Amino acid sequence: MPAPQPVEDTKVRGLPPSGKRAARVLSAANGEFGDRVFKAAMVMCGVAVLAMLALIVYELVLRSGPSWHAFGFKFFAGHDWDPVSEQFGALPFIYGTLVSSLLALIIAVPLSVGVAVFTTEMCPKMFRGPLSFFVELLAAIPSVVYGLWAIFVLVPLLSNYVEPFLARTLGWTGLFVGPPYGISMLAAGIILAIMIIPIISSITREVLMVVPQHQREAALALGATRWEMIRVGVLRNARAGIMGGIILGLGRALGETMAVTMVIGNRPEIAKSLFAPGYTMASVLANEFSEATGDVYLSALIEIGLALFLVTIVVNALARLLVWTVTRGQPSRANA
Repeated sequence: MPAPQPVEDTKVRGLPPSGKRAARVLSAANGEFGDRVFKAAMVMCGVAVLAMLALIVYELVLRSGPSWHAFGFKFFAGHDWDPVSEQFGALPFIYGTLVSSLLALIIAVPLSVGVAVFTTEMCPKMFRGPLSFFVELLAAIPSVVYGLWAIFVLVPLLSNYVEPFLARTLGWTGLFVGPPYGISMLAAGIILAIMIIPIISSITREVLMVVPQHQREAALALGATRWEMIRVGVLRNARAGIMGGIILGLGRALGETMAVTMVIGNRPEIAKSLFAPGYTMASVLANEFSEATGDVYLSALIEIGLALFLVTIVVNALARLLVWTVTRGQPSRANA
C-alpha cells in the first residue's frame, strides 16, 4: 500500500518548478510566524500570572498602610481587638491559626503517611487505584460541606463523648479543661486534619514511588524484614519529600477559612485549653471584613490578609523545594 503523500506535496504537484519553490518558502514562513505567535502567547500567559501576583501584593501593602502607620510591629503582638476604640492586635488570630494548624498536623501526618505506605508497599495492585482515588476524593469536597458535617456530626460527638473522656483522663495537662461545648479549637484542628490528609498522602505516595527499586531489593537481600525495608530503605530516603508534603499540607491548613469558621467559636482570645473557642486569621477576614467601617479597622484586616498571604507563599515554596530535593523532577514509577 503506497504511503500517503504529504499535504504540501499534493498542493504544489501541479505547479511549475518556480511556483513549487515559492509555495514551499511561503509555507515555511507561515510556520515560523505561527511559532513566534505561539511563543509570544505562552510568554504572555507566564507574565500575566506573575503580574497578578505582584498586583495582589501591591494592593495589600497599599491598603494596609493606615494600620501599619498606626500600630507598626506592635500590631502583631497586641492582644486587644476593639473596633469601637480602634485598638487592634493580631496576636489572638496568629495564635489560633498556629494552634489549629499544628493540631491538624499532629492528627493528619501519621494517618497520611500510613495510607501512603500501605498504598505503595503493601496494598494489592487491584486495590491501589480505587484506594488512591477515594483518598484524593476528600480533596474535592467543598470546605463548606466539611463545615456542615462538623456541625451536625463532629461537634455533638466531641461534646458528648470525646471531650468528657479527654477531660477525665488528660485534664491534668491543662489542655483539656473547661465546659465541653464541642465548638472549640479541638474541633477546628480535627476538621483541618481531615481536609489535609489527601494532600499529604498524595505527595507522600508520589515521593515513595520515585525511591529506586534497588533500595528495597538491597535491604531485603541483607536480611531485613518488610518493615525494616520500608523504614530504612524507603522512608529514610524519602524523608525530605515527605516533609515537603507535610509543609504543603500546613500551607493549606493555614489558609482554610469556611470549615474552620463554622466550628472554632470565633472568639479573639488566647486560651491554653483546646476546649476553648478561638479565632484564626482567615476566619476573622471572613467574618468581619463586610462589617469594617472605619479606615483603620479595614486596614487592620487587610494587614492580617497580607501576613497570611506572605506566610502561605513562603510555606508552599519551602514545601516545593523539599519535594524537589527527592524527586529531582523524575516521573513516578509503578512498583513491581
